[in-house]
Amino acid sequence: MADTSIHPTAIVEDGATLGDGVTVGPFSIVGRDVTLGEGVVLHSHAVVTGRTTVGARTRIFPFASIGHQPQDLKYHGEPSTLSIGTDCMIREGVTINPGTEGGGMSTTVGNGCAFLANSHVGHDCHVGNNVIFSNNVMLAGHVEVGDFAILGGGAAVIQFARVGDHAFLGGMSGLEQDLIPYGMALGNRAYLSGLNIVGLKRRGFSASQIHDLRRAYRLLFAAEGTLLERVDDVAQEFRDHPTVMEIIAFIRAGGKRSMCTPKNAADA
Repeated sequence: MADTSIHPTAIVEDGATLGDGVTVGPFSIVGRDVTLGEGVVLHSHAVVTGRTTVGARTRIFPFASIGHQPQDLKYHGEPSTLSIGTDCMIREGVTINPGTEGGGMSTTVGNGCAFLANSHVGHDCHVGNNVIFSNNVMLAGHVEVGDFAILGGGAAVIQFARVGDHAFLGGMSGLEQDLIPYGMALGNRAYLSGLNIVGLKRRGFSASQIHDLRRAYRLLFAAEGTLLERVDDVAQEFRDHPTVMEIIAFIRAGGKRSMCTPKNAADA
């Protein structure tokens, strides 16, 4: 544990594994089954417990509660886990819970994620890479969030919903359905309001890719036919367009929730 720094007021229980360069700040607590990767920083008053692994260089700020038992009344002490990736930022008051027997026994968070103050990740959630949660975002249990998704302040996602890669959920929105990759949803309850064009441009998607996505979006959510019929038509027309086919795969994969759609065809 070269260059590891543990403040005299911190508690690191016997059995915890700390990588090189870990900093455990004042009044922080590290449980016996915790593994902290190289360069992890607990600034102060942070608690990491349970069967939790935190990846290298992740920073955890005061009053975050990471790995405590799930907020699920069916939980009965099963040895579930929480895994958090590298280079994440977990700000003040964030809560992230491990999995349960009823949900696969694990909660996972990818690399490069940012969880702003008081956001919550419920049990058995799976959050991808480079995801941003603004303040007070709430995920119920069993939610899946794809890579590069952004959830605005105060947004809430119902249990078992899916949020696709590069999607944007607006602040104060309540999402009760699956949000397609590259989609943007707003409102309470949230409706599909277009594509996340700003995010696509920021991440270097070409004008051609964005044009294809726009055309496919309009066809998918047009008024004619059923969604499944339109999915088949779009899949045939855009079979050589990887970005469009991501959306098709997401819809075809299905889930326990219906698909978030526009309020009306004029919004497509």
